[in-house]
Amino acid sequence: MDNLNDIGLDKAKSKELEEKLSELLANYSVFYQNTRGYHWNIKGDDFFELHVKFEELYNDLQVKIDEVAERILTLGYTPSHRYSNYIEKSEIAESKQISDGKAAVREILEAFKTTLRLQREILELSDEAGDEGTNALMSDYIREQEKDVWMYSSYVDTK
Repeated sequence: MDNLNDIGLDKAKSKELEEKLSELLANYSVFYQNTRGYHWNIKGDDFFELHVKFEELYNDLQVKIDEVAERILTLGYTPSHRYSNYIEKSEIAESKQISDGKAAVREILEAFKTTLRLQREILELSDEAGDEGTNALMSDYIREQEKDVWMYSSYVDTK
């Protein structure tokens, strides 16, 4: 029983999950701040539509950031709260100031590619570890974000 954490999961597998969740947390945090920038700086004919969509997205990312950090805590670890750590770990780069809607949506789609890939890796690890809590979280995120990709892609493809 010494190899199990407080919620009954293998400690070594939980550590692997924590590392991947920390990577996801970093990517989500940079994605969030980028999306805030798109929201603040968007200009043009689609301002009203995109301003609202970007706010919806960053609010959703804020919830996910909190849920991922809480999952790290549930596994018995401490999530980082430092942007310097996030920048170091994140595959999603800080965005330059973007006011063009199509450019912002393209960056959002690239960010979704990164988060979806990471979430699928975490889903596989959580399945192997028997970690239903993390598994359910990742399944929900993947389902939601695949739909978001379809919707944002539809915007870019028609404009």
